[in-house]
Amino acid sequence: MRLGLWRVSVFIAAAVWPLFWLYEAWSLALGPDPGKVLVDRLGLGTLILLLVTLCMTPMQKLTGWAGWIAVRRQLGLWCFAYVVLHLCAYLTFVLGFDWSQLGVELRKRPYIIVGSLGFLCLLVLAVTSNRYSQRRLGVRWKKLHRLVYVVLGLGLLHMLWIVRADLKEWSIYASIGICLLLLRIPAVMRRIPRLYKKKPVSVA
Repeated sequence: MRLGLWRVSVFIAAAVWPLFWLYEAWSLALGPDPGKVLVDRLGLGTLILLLVTLCMTPMQKLTGWAGWIAVRRQLGLWCFAYVVLHLCAYLTFVLGFDWSQLGVELRKRPYIIVGSLGFLCLLVLAVTSNRYSQRRLGVRWKKLHRLVYVVLGLGLLHMLWIVRADLKEWSIYASIGICLLLLRIPAVMRRIPRLYKKKPVSVA
């Protein structure tokens, strides 16, 4: 697949779900509390996009196709877009823009603090994802963007705190996250290229 078409496909796939969920909320197809369902879906969408983003490097190693890395930044920015929508939906449908309730929510639901820390880390990553920041920060850029692993941990903890009565779904995402972190171990990463024999193909 040509890289331009691949990027368009990623854009459409990422954009269609929030629009579809908004339509479902508007049409009352999400049940008696559509706002809460919308908040949850956007939060889960953020976690899934984060996991997909972390898959890009192993997929490049596995297949030899550089296109995986080319769309990694795009996926990361979509991950940030989802978490912004998640936050906006929370402020709108849960708080109702009643800022006086925010302190109460933070005391009653500490997982909101965890989620806020994850949001701040994603904000830093999104702001510094451009080429200017890469040139400006130099070797420090890669160290800074290891924050993505912190974000993954915070995201999983945030979800765990919310769904602790039913850990089945959470365990799936946690297992995928752990596997992706293990693939970052140099000794493991060096073994990935042995899984393919084909010559790497161009993204052009």
